[in-house]
Amino acid sequence: MAETVEGTNDQRHRGGPRCCGNGALKPLALLVALLLPVPALAHVGDGAHFGFAAGFLHPFTGVDHLLAMMMVGLWAGLLGGAARWALPAAFLGTMALGGALGMAGLALPLAESGILASVIVLGAVTALMLRLPLPAGMALAGLFGLLHGHAHGVEMLGGSAFTYATGFLAATALLHGAGLALAAPSAAWARPAARIAGGATALAGLLLALTG
Repeated sequence: MAETVEGTNDQRHRGGPRCCGNGALKPLALLVALLLPVPALAHVGDGAHFGFAAGFLHPFTGVDHLLAMMMVGLWAGLLGGAARWALPAAFLGTMALGGALGMAGLALPLAESGILASVIVLGAVTALMLRLPLPAGMALAGLFGLLHGHAHGVEMLGGSAFTYATGFLAATALLHGAGLALAAPSAAWARPAARIAGGATALAGLLLALTG
């Protein structure tokens, strides 16, 4: 149930319909807060700061990265329990490994196709709220994390490899957190909305695959 606004605001709106309360707005506010630093980081200059800024921005510059990372958090949030930390941790851990492989110039077969597949699959499992055994879910998240990390690694433009990796891992963790937060509200609309977002993401992945 939405929270009741007390005091003057309650008197102003008494008798009118309430569509949502402060609790329902918190996940949206969190997502906006996560995205606010992005324009500022685009103006960071050189050296280690350039490496971190470039890494942090990279997940936001590709819709495939953005959607897949959000879906990991949404899926984990819908499943609850140990999945809330295990799935994001698996993605981040193998993402670091994939980034190192990409920076070293090592190729992964079908990496681009796998990244597109990750958008479709992660969207679908979120829409279906698919409950895999935890090790299987971690393996799936880990596989896609490896591919996304590799893509980040091969596209490093300069600066410090360590700070670049720290940047894209930090951004990914924030996107996972945003997904978790969006799946968390107890309002009746929250979980169905998260599943609809998963279906829309799977459809977007199919469109990317067909038009790419």
